[in-house]
Amino acid sequence: MASDKELSDFLKSVERRAFKRTAYAVREDDAALDIVQDAMIRLAEKYADRPPAELPLLFQRILSNATMDWFRRQKVRNAVVQNLSDFEGADDLGDFDLLETLQVVDGSLGTESALDAVSRGQVLALIEAEVAALPGRQREAFLLRYWEEFDVAETAAVMGCSEGSVKTHCSRAVHALAKALRIRGITL
Repeated sequence: MASDKELSDFLKSVERRAFKRTAYAVREDDAALDIVQDAMIRLAEKYADRPPAELPLLFQRILSNATMDWFRRQKVRNAVVQNLSDFEGADDLGDFDLLETLQVVDGSLGTESALDAVSRGQVLALIEAEVAALPGRQREAFLLRYWEEFDVAETAAVMGCSEGSVKTHCSRAVHALAKALRIRGITL
């Protein structure tokens, strides 16, 4: 059974990545924040009695289900009511900054020059845009495998598909990202 501290530490460790993963999926920061918060509450309410080792997979599954529920609700709402705000331009001024998640070994940005910082920011923005442009299942598999560092079996369990499908989605995502970044002159 996970203690309150273990559960709290786990939720703190996954909150930013979970938010970003959900924001990629739903493309609305406010909705992504709501979905992540709901998933965290469900985990704390219903699965706090589970061992700490089970929390990552449980949370990712809850988060995936909450995201799918959001899409279902949106589909129903859009079928019933046409929201006029959908016709307004999208506001890309979100509060989440990918650069905040990066840390150098000592935990700070160190003595990075302004040119390096700007260059790194531009490269990260391009990578983020290309990840966001991936098809949904490829993006989900890619983020779970390489961002969340889940193995193939864990990713398959979270996504509700076979391990072969996970490998296919990841391979296609990596090749698409590599091609798109090469076109933009970025080699990693």
